[in-house]
Parts: sequence; C-alpha cells; structure tokens
Amino acid sequence: MRVDQLCWNETAGWAGDRTAQDADLVLYFGTREALACEARYNELCEMFPQAHILGCSTGGQIRNDDVTDDEIAGAALRFDATQLRLACESIESSNRSRACGEAIGRGLKADDLAGIFVLSDGLNVNGSQLVAGVTSVVGQGIPLTGGLAGDGARFQETLVGADCAPRNHTVAAVGFYGNAIRIGHGSAGGWDEFGPRRHITRSHGNVLFELDGEPALDLYERYLGEEDVKGLPGTALLFPLRIRDPKFPDHDVVRTVLAVDRDARSMTFAGDMPQGWVGQLMRGNFDRLAAGAADAARQACAKLGKGENGGKLAILVSCIGRRLLMGQHAMDEIEAAGVEIGPDVPRVGFYSYGEISPHGVSGVCELHNQTMTVTTIVEAAGSTP
Repeated sequence: MRVDQLCWNETAGWAGDRTAQDADLVLYFGTREALACEARYNELCEMFPQAHILGCSTGGQIRNDDVTDDEIAGAALRFDATQLRLACESIESSNRSRACGEAIGRGLKADDLAGIFVLSDGLNVNGSQLVAGVTSVVGQGIPLTGGLAGDGARFQETLVGADCAPRNHTVAAVGFYGNAIRIGHGSAGGWDEFGPRRHITRSHGNVLFELDGEPALDLYERYLGEEDVKGLPGTALLFPLRIRDPKFPDHDVVRTVLAVDRDARSMTFAGDMPQGWVGQLMRGNFDRLAAGAADAARQACAKLGKGENGGKLAILVSCIGRRLLMGQHAMDEIEAAGVEIGPDVPRVGFYSYGEISPHGVSGVCELHNQTMTVTTIVEAAGSTP
C-alpha cells in the first residue's frame, strides 16, 4: 500500500505527489466554503482519474501535527491487494437514518468485506440509527468507522461527496475487501463528569425533552451564562452528556447537541437518547482530553498486530466540541495521538459533529460524541492481488 498526503490552499493550490495517478482512493476534508465549489473535486478527478474520491466538510482539518481552517487536507491511497466499493445515499431527514444505513450496508455487503469507512451529513441524521442500519446488514464483526460532516460552530449545512462534488443530505461509505487489509480502530474521550446523575424521562429518538421530569433546555441554560445561552446550540458543546443504560453501566456513550427548540424546550442530539437511561453532564480538562486522544491512538495501533510493512495511514476524527473547548490547545490532542501512532505514519482527518467507531469495552459499533477516534489502515506484508 502506498500513501501520498495532499494539501490545498488558496495561494498555492494543490501540494503533494500529483504524479500518483494510479491511486485507488482519495480522502479529503475541508471547510464548507472550500468544498461547495465543484472546482476542488474536479481538480482531484483530473489528478487521480482512476480513484474513488470521498470527502466532507468539517469543523477543522487535521494534517499530521497541524489543525487548519484554510486548507483542504487529504490522502491518496494505492492498494496492492485490496478491492474497494463505494455506496452513497440521500437522506432528507433524521427519520430515514436507519433505512439509509441499511441501504449503505446492502450496497457494500459481501463475503470478503473487511471494513467500512463512512462519512455522513452532520445535521439531518440520527447517527445512532445510521450505524444500527449499517451493522444490521453487514454484522457487528465488520469494523465500521468514520464521522459526521461538520460546519464549524455554525450548524447551518454540511457537505459529503462520493465520486461527485460534495452536497448536503448525503451519506457515503467506502468498503474494503479481501484478506490483506488491516483496519485498526480506537475511541476515547477524557471528559470529567460533574453534577448529579439524571434520568431521561422523556425523549423520542435523538430528541431529548426532559431530564428528571424537567425540560432539558432549562437544565442546560442553568449551566450557561447569559451570553452562552444566546450562542446555543454551539455553546452546549462545552457541556456534553454521558449516557448509560442502568442495566449495563460499563457501556456508556457521550452525546452532544445539534439543535435546540426553544418553544418545546427540547434539544436534538447527534444520536439516540433512550428513555430510561441515565445522563450526567461533563466538562473538559485539557490534559485529560489529550490523554484520551493518546488512548484512542494506542487502541487503533494495537489492533493492527505485527508483520505489516509498506505504507500506513491514520485517520483522526475528533469532535468539534473538543476543539471549541481546547482552542489553540487542540494541537495537544493531535500531537498526543501522533506520539502513539509514530512519526512514520501520515495522519489526516477532521473535526466532526459525531464520531463512528466500535465501543472500546463492548466492541459494538456506535456513534460517539466528544471523542477522538482513530482509524488505522495498512495492508499485510507481502500482499499480492
């Protein structure tokens, strides 16, 4: 496997190995403004005429140890013995999330399917149901990783493209096939819980109406200052909810807010908020968040095993909430992950509205929020078609 990193900015255009025209897959991540114009996609098609091209809008791009807002970060991959297939579906509303996931799963399912990387619209989807739809078709044994596209802290529109210019209301995924590919994955948070645990007393799908019988939005507004209340839903990213099924207390996930309804006093989250589960507010600590990123990277690298050689790639997907909280310290989590991954492995990725990865404890593929997730890709040593 060969990996060539790519970078675009308005001044210099594309930088990277533009002679690698035999690439099989190009991944790219950029701001909504940079991707809304079809020019960048068309340029990639000219540079890599044989490749599948998959990308999305973000809340910031990750390239090695850098986090940028004014560049497009990408990677071109050439495989020795791995086949690829793309699946792409439109999603008009979150109510269609499971059906959309099932369609993606049917499009990729095969006996030799080894893993899936998915990019989804970040605002018009219930990520939990999307993941459940995919895994209901392909099975939990197939690693499913990826993330929800972002739009900075604006929450207006997100874009995804799969062999087409990026557009809204789109979910796309690439499937990896054969016994040569090795896909590692890891996910970790690093947030601290605070305040009392509260029961989810009224919810519907990913819409939370009440905690302990009290309007959910009232609770959040008590923890935010007057100026932060005006900034909802973006400011709620600083106070995510960790939720868990009381029957399985070790299996918890973190949820972050996508939208608020001030009239209904409700909050829409990126994934399911099951009624009867327990939720607790969280807040961040820079050192703990960086340690969480390192933990995710260790998990992903450990799953690769030994004996691989040639090119490797690490894809980092971290939550926009982490970046908003950490500010310039966001570099700390990227660097912490890089130490675990190693200097010889190129890293590319983005800040998202939701992260997709198997759960570190249960192994069940989940939508996560406020985590760093790491996907590592490499082919086994000596792989041939």
